[in-house]
Amino acid sequence: MPALLSPEQREAIKFPLGFWEHPAIIQENNFVHKSLSNWSFNIAIGCGHACRFCYVPSAATIKIGPKLREYGVEDPDAEWGDYVLLRRWNERKFLASLASAQEKSPSDLNPDGNRAVIYCSTTDPYQVFRSADANLRAELTRSAEHLVRRSLELIRQHSTLRVRILTRSPLARRDFDLFKSFGPRLLFGMSLPTLRNDLSRVYEPKAPSPSQRLATLHAAKAAGINVYVAVAPTYPECDEADLRATFKAIAELKPVTIFHEPINIRAENVERIKAHADTLNIAMRSEVFATRKSWKDYALQSFKLVHQIAKELGVSKQLHPWPDKSLGAAWIVQSMPKPAAYEKWLQSLWARISAWPT
Repeated sequence: MPALLSPEQREAIKFPLGFWEHPAIIQENNFVHKSLSNWSFNIAIGCGHACRFCYVPSAATIKIGPKLREYGVEDPDAEWGDYVLLRRWNERKFLASLASAQEKSPSDLNPDGNRAVIYCSTTDPYQVFRSADANLRAELTRSAEHLVRRSLELIRQHSTLRVRILTRSPLARRDFDLFKSFGPRLLFGMSLPTLRNDLSRVYEPKAPSPSQRLATLHAAKAAGINVYVAVAPTYPECDEADLRATFKAIAELKPVTIFHEPINIRAENVERIKAHADTLNIAMRSEVFATRKSWKDYALQSFKLVHQIAKELGVSKQLHPWPDKSLGAAWIVQSMPKPAAYEKWLQSLWARISAWPT
């Protein structure tokens, strides 16, 4: 049963914290055109980084709304970033899920997943548990550290699966020794859409700063760990100067892959982001999201600009764009000067298998 909080505990903390009833196990994921992994290992329900563009609360978490209300979460989407419920560790069930993944025939897997497990697809594997209750905070922190580290040890020892770490947190440094022990079986990556701290505060208000993430990537590289970067999602306010500065900093890392994706968010999230930006006196280009055409024009221009910058910096081969599936809509294809060439470009990117070190 989940460890529900007392009324006093609820009053003492800023957002609901506790333990989720279902343990953390390896599960097949449903990524489309991402080439990130075949499986996911998610340590929690919710995420404390509060990224305003995140698809998770509307696509997955909202489905368990009735259960979340037991923790005081009334609107899983609107309150995203205000709750973190850590999954319990059950080694027997984890090993069973690991064995199932290990035994899966490669012919039954999407090859673009590289036979990898991603940490994590719906939350961050390294995050701070914010609570005025010191005992609860300490318990969750210890449990999360054990859950991540022990599961990695078991994957390394009892399988030939690959691992892809994706985080925004410098807390990942504590496991660099373990990452390195995987050799080419593990890729460590950070989400780094921009180097501008002001934009980060608007779009991902509780996440560590871009400068901290970049420093963590450099530390991983120095430790001999294979790294990649997700420049995703980039924002309309990321102008050419910002994109150039971001890619220049990333190019110095010589990453295995540089994923890129322009932001694509729902109307209600645009309003939330704009309201938050207004409180910080930061101008937001919300007109980009006014119509399907305005977003399409922005997204395609973003891909073009990023490709140009990557080519100039000598990292175009590492660049792996993520065009949204909506960009393949018939009305968009037919609006292109060369529809067949445009559709061929989309299909080539959707079919691409991301690089993996040997």
